[in-house]
Amino acid sequence: MSSPVSPSVTQLPAASEQEARIKHLPAEARAAFQRFQTGGDTAGLDPVIFAILQDFIPLAPAVPLHEQPGTTRLIDELGFDSLSITEVVFFTEDLFGITITNEEIIQVRTLDDLRGFIHRKVAVRAKR
Repeated sequence: MSSPVSPSVTQLPAASEQEARIKHLPAEARAAFQRFQTGGDTAGLDPVIFAILQDFIPLAPAVPLHEQPGTTRLIDELGFDSLSITEVVFFTEDLFGITITNEEIIQVRTLDDLRGFIHRKVAVRAKR
C-alpha cells in the first residue's frame, strides 16, 4: 500500500512529459534540468527558472533576465502581471511536481525572491 501524498506535494510527471515541457527551453536550461533530475542538483536550477520567466514575460527586457540584479521587481520593473505570474506558477508546479499557493506567491516580489522560493520548494520536494 502506498503512502498518501502530502497536500503540498504533487506527483512528478513522467520523464517523457517533463522532457516535452522543456524541449523549447535553451540548451543550458535543459541541461540544468537534467542535472536536477539525475542528481537532485537544486543549486543549478537558475537557468531553468530564468528560461521559464522568459517564456511568460509580457515584454522582453533590454537586459537578459540572468543579467538583471536580484533586486529587480517582477511586476514593477519586468512588467509581469497576474496572468503571466499565474502561467509561471502553473508551469513550475507541473515541471517540478510542487504546489505553490496564492499566499506563498504573493510574497515573491523580486528575481531573488522567486529564485530562493523555487529552490526551497524543489529542495523540499527532492527530499521526499
